[in-house]
Amino acid sequence: MDYLANALVAALGLISSFDADLYQIVYTSVYISVVACFFAALISVPVGVTVALNSFPGKRALQHLLNTLMAMPTVVIGLLLYGMFSRMGPLGDWGLLYTPTAIIIAQCLLIMPIMINLTITAVHTADPRLLPTLLTMGARGFSLTWQVVRVTRVAILIGIITGFGRAIGEVGAAMMLGGNIEGFTRTMTTAIALETSKGEFELALALGLLLLILAFMLNFLMSALQGKAR
Repeated sequence: MDYLANALVAALGLISSFDADLYQIVYTSVYISVVACFFAALISVPVGVTVALNSFPGKRALQHLLNTLMAMPTVVIGLLLYGMFSRMGPLGDWGLLYTPTAIIIAQCLLIMPIMINLTITAVHTADPRLLPTLLTMGARGFSLTWQVVRVTRVAILIGIITGFGRAIGEVGAAMMLGGNIEGFTRTMTTAIALETSKGEFELALALGLLLLILAFMLNFLMSALQGKAR
């Protein structure tokens, strides 16, 4: 117990003293996840709205595929992208391996199925009078999609926040594709794994506490948005 208590005190000391190494890791992790979330949302929201509003052959199969991809292990994404980005891979000349860009791409692929599925759910659970009303008013194509997004924006935003939470807690692909390079690709989750293996439990615990604080803030934000939606 003394060991854990002393480690907790040391971890809180690192957090309260704004330790430069600690917050560099936090910044890298948040930056990568925000960028990945932005690009994933840019693709996922229009796709999700389009799928929800239209009937087409294979729609049910697509939704089953999205449900499957939501549970895909991150190491599988990391493995596939590693093969693409490695020196012998088809994109090896791009020099993406062991860069933040590689982690961003992996996180995008990881959270896009989540965002698409939650966007589809947001549209399906909207007021059933929404679509007929918009069609009666002459909304078509981009205009229709934009109006649906505007009306269901709170539910869609909850989906985006959920994706961000999944991205920032990702470890497998970040470790494989980023290489855990200090000051460059070291995220909170990869740093926790590394520092624990090195016996630097205090730093790992400080990062774990900050990760929990971020998770709490995200859950609080989602609860507030859900309350607003009601």
